[in-house]
Amino acid sequence: MRNPRNVVLIGATGSIGENTLQVVRRHPERLRLVGIAANGNRDKLAAIQREFAVPHGSLYADEGAAGLERLATLEEADIVLIAATGTVGIRPTLAALEAGKDVALASKEVLVSAGAFVMAAARRHGGHILPVDSEHSAIFQCLEGNRDPRCIRRLWLTASGGAFRDYPSERLANVTVEEALQHPNWVMGPKVTIDSATMANKGLEMIEARWLFDVDPAQIGVVVHPQSIVHSMVEYVDGSILAQLSPPSMTFAIQHALLYPERVSGVGESLDFSNFIQLDFRPPDEERFPCLRLAREAMHAGGLAPAAFNAANEAAVAAFVEHRLSFTAIPKLVSQILEDLNNFDPTTVEDLIAAETDIRARAQSLLPRYGNT
Repeated sequence: MRNPRNVVLIGATGSIGENTLQVVRRHPERLRLVGIAANGNRDKLAAIQREFAVPHGSLYADEGAAGLERLATLEEADIVLIAATGTVGIRPTLAALEAGKDVALASKEVLVSAGAFVMAAARRHGGHILPVDSEHSAIFQCLEGNRDPRCIRRLWLTASGGAFRDYPSERLANVTVEEALQHPNWVMGPKVTIDSATMANKGLEMIEARWLFDVDPAQIGVVVHPQSIVHSMVEYVDGSILAQLSPPSMTFAIQHALLYPERVSGVGESLDFSNFIQLDFRPPDEERFPCLRLAREAMHAGGLAPAAFNAANEAAVAAFVEHRLSFTAIPKLVSQILEDLNNFDPTTVEDLIAAETDIRARAQSLLPRYGNT
């Protein structure tokens, strides 16, 4: 057996972090935590540090980006798992890749906003990006047999449809935050759960897939699959479709990323085909859930547009959680930001972050216009 893989976990106290800890507990002989970071949950971070005897820790509410970059470049680290919410993960991701580390990426905003910079850093320094989102992990696994881009017709991202997948349009205007947080299949953080309800999450995943797998945006499709058992699919030019299946638990994708290419027993049980299992698929309804269409348009536009979609959506979701914006106003605010955008290709990460800051400020200024819609 090889030596344990040394892991840095950025975002240790969130839902991805908690699932990662389950994987580390299951495989202490294969995985060792050497660094952890969280935004502000000091007590929980300290408890994790004690349980796993982690030598390095950081609260990025205190230390900021410098603390995260310090952890991401630890000499002893083999792989850095980025699970921080939002674009805070951009700088440690780049730092880890520039230090030659592998990156297990759970923060989809990193590639949505800074995909060009991140993929260029991976190419320059030889680091690998291993997807942690279950959908991208599924595609990654389905491509194992044939990654030749000439053979790939389409990548199919599956979507649960979120809390309101069966709601008629007239009910969506009055749904509450509490209802939006009741995901039918997954236990996730509040931001990603609400993004699942608007289908913005699937839009972000489309943009992420474009960078991870270097495909044309037109080759990425979405299909609603309520059971969340088929995590995504690859359609090849000969008409064959390969799919990856597992129960709806993030531990499967996390373990695959951290131990790749090794496969060993997992945290949870696999599917039991001695029982009845139903798999349903249907096209998404972009009239009821326009965030998916807006994300696709931003992906095709390129430049700053995907980052603008992400920044505007973050501002809108935060306002919805604070009861300052209705559920159906989220895509209206995002659409306005994209319509007003003076699009360009940022040449540096600093330009990108500055532009995103301006977009967030613009979104905040627009909130009163949409607050009662």
